[in-house]
This record gives sequence, structure tokens and C-alpha cells, in this order.
Amino acid sequence: MTTAAASSPRTYQVRTYGCQMNVHDSERISGLLEQAGYVRTAEADDNPDVMVFNTCAVRENADNRLYGNLGHLRPVKARHPGMQIAVGGCLAQKDRGEIVRKAPWVDVVFGTHNIGSLPVLLERARHNAAAEVEILESLDVFPSTLPTRRESTYAGWVSISVGCNNTCTFCIVPALRGKEKDRRPGDILSEVRALVDEGVLEVTLLGQNVNSYGTEFGDRLAFGKLLRACGGIEGLERVRFTSPHPKDFTDDVIAAMAETPNVCPSLHMPLQSGSDDVLRAMRRSYRADRYLGIIEKVRAAMPDAAITTDIIVGFPGETDADFERTLDVVRAARFSSAFTFQYSKRPGTPAATMDGQLPKQVVQERYERLIACVEEITWAENRKLVGEPVEVLVAVGEGRKDERTGRMSGRARDGRLVHFAAGSYDGRIRPGDIVRTTVTYAAPHHLNADGEPLAHRRTRAGDAAEAGRAPRTPGVLLGLPTIGAPATAPAPTTGCTAH
Repeated sequence: MTTAAASSPRTYQVRTYGCQMNVHDSERISGLLEQAGYVRTAEADDNPDVMVFNTCAVRENADNRLYGNLGHLRPVKARHPGMQIAVGGCLAQKDRGEIVRKAPWVDVVFGTHNIGSLPVLLERARHNAAAEVEILESLDVFPSTLPTRRESTYAGWVSISVGCNNTCTFCIVPALRGKEKDRRPGDILSEVRALVDEGVLEVTLLGQNVNSYGTEFGDRLAFGKLLRACGGIEGLERVRFTSPHPKDFTDDVIAAMAETPNVCPSLHMPLQSGSDDVLRAMRRSYRADRYLGIIEKVRAAMPDAAITTDIIVGFPGETDADFERTLDVVRAARFSSAFTFQYSKRPGTPAATMDGQLPKQVVQERYERLIACVEEITWAENRKLVGEPVEVLVAVGEGRKDERTGRMSGRARDGRLVHFAAGSYDGRIRPGDIVRTTVTYAAPHHLNADGEPLAHRRTRAGDAAEAGRAPRTPGVLLGLPTIGAPATAPAPTTGCTAH
């Protein structure tokens, strides 16, 4: 490598589609590339040296979006000698060599089980001047052992497991992420402490099904114990988790949530359908009464809990009566918000070949009715909070209109989005700081607090944001190749890296 090349490190950009797991995987991809000597470029730069797409395969439009973006990059790459394009994530796991066949200008395809191979594959593709496709059927290393470039100074994702043992007929995730693999509790808590040591105030525990955590090492109460253990970490102010599964949700978890002060009074509990017949066809092993029973217990233990959900409309065979049952459950559950989806046929899932696939216009009409029902309820629930004090963890990028309105934004402890006026604290509030204020207005999807804040607390997370520092969790180097000048000495491994 020439001296000029060594003094000008290669740049990279990662574009992410999909769920929180994909977002966290992208933090690992960034950490790996930076450890290998790459430097991240601004999002506005559409011709970095390496463009990585971390993909989702849950919805049909994910395919269209990826191939559309790849098509856009073809002439960009032609004008930029040495540019490389890599595709990873769930869609890469599913489509494999098909991606290179459809878009032969792609250099690297890697799956969900071998994120750590990306720097090696990029170097190999450059050396061989040929595409590298590597898809493993199972994990080579647990992803959390990889270095991670965190996107937030104040909130961090922490994986407690990967994969899923469920067999929902609409879901392709188990086929792409594999069977559930659980991390040891000590490793998880070490990672949480490492984040808190860097100023992070909030962690979200991630798993495809957090309630089944511990199955692999024979402790069915492990998740509740993990929540309680997080309560003992000094400096950790907020703990969240996603996603649970109603079939595995147990009373000990509700008790742990209610009795652990830093566990937030918020719960994301996927419903998918309110019809027992549809739930049966989906292979969701709970029924509407069981679901509502969980909600009732949660609210008995935490009256102010905000409960959110996922709902699919138009599953094969869904009748008008089935859909009405879904609306009934929505009205009874009083969700604070809902992620609503029109059923999307995914090749490779049992539901894709079921009889009773519904016409688009029927699904669309039901979808619009569901959204109207959800928004009526969320607006009513939010209006109950007008005049109430709220603690806001100030965030970045939550309020798209903040610059125009002069407000700042963040999340309340229950997860609701709050846009607030800085008042006399204007210019002193940083992302990661804590503000107490009073709700003055409610909309279906957010709250406004336009009065003078009651209090402002500066935090170490705010200090990090002001200094432009992003937390980084070092991982196991794994002998990855580097780009540019070598480091003078390897960084020491601490905390969760000592596996």
C-alpha cells in the first residue's frame, strides 16, 4: 500500500433497514470497520469507498428498496474506482447468491451469522477483483463479542439473545436468524456496566423473544432475574426491553418490572390479531383472553404503564368477524401506540401458500379502519396526561419539526415522545440531559410541553454529546485485517470483552 493511500483511510457508510436488532447489528458493522481502519463519512455523501446495506426481509418492500438503491449506486460506482458495495442482514441470508446475480456490481454478500467476516470479505474481494458471498447457517461468534460503534451517547442496545425458537407462520426470521442462542447473564451485565461507565443512561435489552431467555441454560426465570440485576447497576437510570412474547410472559417478569425502580413502565407486547382462529393459523400459542389477562396484570402492578403492540391486518383467511375481534381487543387493551402492518406474503413461510389470500382492497380498507381505531384510543390516552409532570430524556432526531417550532424532543419514562420548550434553559440543554416539564397538549402520537421546564439536570451522557463522543464497546479482535497505518498498540479489553 502506498504512503498516500495509508494517509487517506478508506471511508464507509452503513444504511440500515428493519428492526432494532438490525440497528444494533449496524453498530457492530461500524465498530468492525472502524477497528479495521475505515472512517465513517456523512450520510449526505453518496460515494463512500465502502457502502454497506444491512437489510431486512420481513416485508416485501424491503426487497424492492434494496434493489432500487443498488441500481442507483451502479453509475456512482462506475465513476468511483475502488468503491465497494456490501449487502448483509436478513435479506442477504435469504437471497444469498441471487443478489450478485441481480446486481453483479455488488462486491460482498454476508449473512446474519457472520457479521464479523465483513472486513476480511472486503479485502478478499478487492484482492481477487471478484464478488465474495459468504452465508453461514449458524453463528461463528456471538455478535456481542464484536466491537461496536454506538450511535447514541445516552441510550444503548444490549443483545441478550439472538435467534428464535417459535414457528409463526407469517415470519421468516427464525429461518434467517436461526435457533435462539442465549448470552450468559454475567456477560450481559458486564456490557451494560461498560455502557454506563461511558455515560449511557438507558439500555434496551434485545431479543427476538426476551421472555424465553434462559431456556438454553435451563433457567426459565432468568429474564426476571436479569431485570432485577439491572436495577443494581449504579448510574443506570432506565431499562427497557423488546420484544416479549405473550405465550412466555410470566408473573415473575411483571413483578420484576414493578419492583425494580429503573425498569421503565412501558411494555411492547405484540398482539398480531385479536381473533383466536387467526392466532391459531399464525401458530401464536396464546389466545385473546390470555393476552388481555397479561395486560390486566401489568396495569394492576403498574397503573401508569404504557403498552404498545404489533398488529397484522389481512392474514390469509381473516374474515370480517376476525377483524372485528381485533378491534375489540384494541379497544379493551387501550394501547398507547401500535405498529400496524398489512400482511405481506414472504416466500418460504407457511402463510405464503395458505388458502384465503385476501384482495388488496379488502386489506387496505381494514387497515385504514384499524389505524382510525388505534388513533382514537391513543389520542384519548394521551389527553389524560395533559397537566401532568413528565421526565424527559432529551434525544436527537426524535422531533423532525423541532428546528421550525423551537422545541426540543425526547422520551418520557413510559416511552412516549415529548416535544418541549426549553424556556429559560435555552442553549443549556444537551441530548442525554434530563428535563422535567409539564404536558400542555396531546396528539395521537406525541405530547407537547410548551411551558417553562420544572427542572433541568445535566448528565454525563450530555457531556459526551457536547464533546462529540460516541460510546464504543471494544470486542475480540478476531485477527481482522486493517486498512491504513497500523495502531501502535492494541487497545486493552475490559468488561464484557473478557469472555
